[in-house]
Amino acid sequence: MLAPILSGSSGSAIEQAARILAGGGLVAIPTETVYGLAADATNGEAVAAIYTAKGRPAFNPLISHVSGLEMAEQVAVFTPLARQLAERFWPGPLTLVLPRAPGCAVSELASAGLDTIALRCPGHEITRKLITHFGKPLVAPSANPSGGVSPTTALHVADGLGEKIQLILDGGPCSVGVESTVIGFDGDTPLLLRKGGLARREIEAITGPLSKPDAKSPKASPGMLQSHYAPHVPLRLNATTAYDGETLLGFGRVNGTELSLSPDGDLTEAAANLFAYLRKLDTPGIRRIAVAPIPDEGLGEAINDRLERAAAPRDKSA
Repeated sequence: MLAPILSGSSGSAIEQAARILAGGGLVAIPTETVYGLAADATNGEAVAAIYTAKGRPAFNPLISHVSGLEMAEQVAVFTPLARQLAERFWPGPLTLVLPRAPGCAVSELASAGLDTIALRCPGHEITRKLITHFGKPLVAPSANPSGGVSPTTALHVADGLGEKIQLILDGGPCSVGVESTVIGFDGDTPLLLRKGGLARREIEAITGPLSKPDAKSPKASPGMLQSHYAPHVPLRLNATTAYDGETLLGFGRVNGTELSLSPDGDLTEAAANLFAYLRKLDTPGIRRIAVAPIPDEGLGEAINDRLERAAAPRDKSA
């Protein structure tokens, strides 16, 4: 069944959208850049559902949309320069990649296991009203199948994802029509991670010349295929039991499991737990991690992709 399209200017539509999001559902929202596919950023299973709906091939960082600087400072650590950029260009098509704040409530899956979080305050009034009403950040990559053209009208969303989501909020055509510009930081040095809807010259009027990110930089951005979190201890994949000195990260009912990505064999739950559980096992008391087999279908493909990268031999010269 196709998702209904409701005018976002209606208070009842905002309330309905907030109820769907609170229940872990997906709602397409208008922004000034493109339409986004929104989920509760603090709900790992809701975030995982975005990857399923989009058919996204791997877990890339997602932008968390906030109502303003006050909400942003609850989940990220701002430098004076980052705060200056937010005060100048928010609401608007600027995304800032910043360190996650201690106790950050946003799912680690949304950050792809990184210590950073991508944030922006959208310039579309309807979406800001929704975020304010909902009271928490929303992750919202473009509301189209992965690899497709980004949608700039509600009908574009319906054509691509109408049968996979619960509601489309119509806010009219997008005024900018391209994704946000993404700025990260290497210490005090601002980095241009992605060109987008905010002109470089406007940003450089505040920051001075923007640098390009180092190819080996741990900073990552939506739209950039960079490294994700990998534990320091070795991983062995497709393990049916733990060998001596190993701790077993299970999936489903596996004997000897120290921790299970999903005791019931639910791939959405497994995706939601993946990065947090890898971190939990990446401690000085654990020498090696054995990971139970994950079905290579649906979200399992993305989980296995991430695990294979984490298990790959490290470049000692890096």
